[in-house]
Amino acid sequence: MVSEQSVITKDSALNNSKKDARGIEILHEIGKTLTSTLDLKEVLSIIMQKISELLKPANWSLLLLDEEKHELFFEITVGENSDKLKDMRISIGEGIAGWVAMTGEAVLITDVSKDPRFSSKFDRITNFQTRSIICVPLRSKGRVLGVVELINKIEDQDFDQNDLNILITLTDYAAIAIENAKYLQKVQELTIRDDLTSLYNSRYLHLMLEREMERSKRYGLHFSMIFLDLDHFKLVNDRYGHIIGSKVLKETAEVIKSELRKPDIPIRYGGDEFVILLPETDKKGAYRVTLRIREALNNHEFLKEDGLSIKLTASFGIAAFPEDTDNTLDLVRLSDGAMYRIKETTRDGIALA
Repeated sequence: MVSEQSVITKDSALNNSKKDARGIEILHEIGKTLTSTLDLKEVLSIIMQKISELLKPANWSLLLLDEEKHELFFEITVGENSDKLKDMRISIGEGIAGWVAMTGEAVLITDVSKDPRFSSKFDRITNFQTRSIICVPLRSKGRVLGVVELINKIEDQDFDQNDLNILITLTDYAAIAIENAKYLQKVQELTIRDDLTSLYNSRYLHLMLEREMERSKRYGLHFSMIFLDLDHFKLVNDRYGHIIGSKVLKETAEVIKSELRKPDIPIRYGGDEFVILLPETDKKGAYRVTLRIREALNNHEFLKEDGLSIKLTASFGIAAFPEDTDNTLDLVRLSDGAMYRIKETTRDGIALA
């Protein structure tokens, strides 16, 4: 005679077996999806959706490693007041996430109050109370790319070993996908970046001009272009050599970038010529930006750390949509022409198309 208890036990085991099988099936589906795309935004979107579906954390974050600064930054934050973390950074070794990034080991902590590695700094910032954490490294080819950190399960449940195993499997797929997407991104960047200054190149200029012109026409926006050429730059090369000249161009790019907003697009057009695209900026606004750049260049001492203190000026030309033209090629021609009016007369000045 079979007892009622043994039937319940068998049913429970069968249900768990079906659940595990479905879980494995879902993870394989996620793996296929993640590794079938090379778009980083799409990869991150899939990770965000599937972690929320499968593990149901109250709050969670995906942090990526900034290898130069040896810090983690928040790439994705989900949950209550998590937007307050967006601009924050975590040193390697700091808190649970920093410890996982440093050691490359996954952790499951059911009560953070008993773990000395836990830092309450982020709870104070978000006004959130962390009870339990799962944190898993994103690893690819022996390197830690970042970490995924889940905080407090919904409905006051605790995370368990099964949750940790699911997250480890998910992050294994995610790390491969992120690495592939970043590699493609680097390859694409090489085709549109100038090797010397790391600014965009002329190939990217023509691509962005078309996009910005189309966007501005559609939404009735202004945008402007600044064309600038360094004055007497040939004398720098003749006197100090091309290596010093290259260093000066690199430093010029840094001075230009320091005077721009985030949406502005600085470009090395070629030689000692630079172009700046200013989205949603009319001609007057572009003139004010140009005044700032001109003043910054005039006041800057180039290669001061090398003991040279080279002084430079530049000639500037400005053209704008729709004031001057509604054609991309004309915008380049007009700003370039305005710059040459200065170049052939006073130098160190600004001309409007």
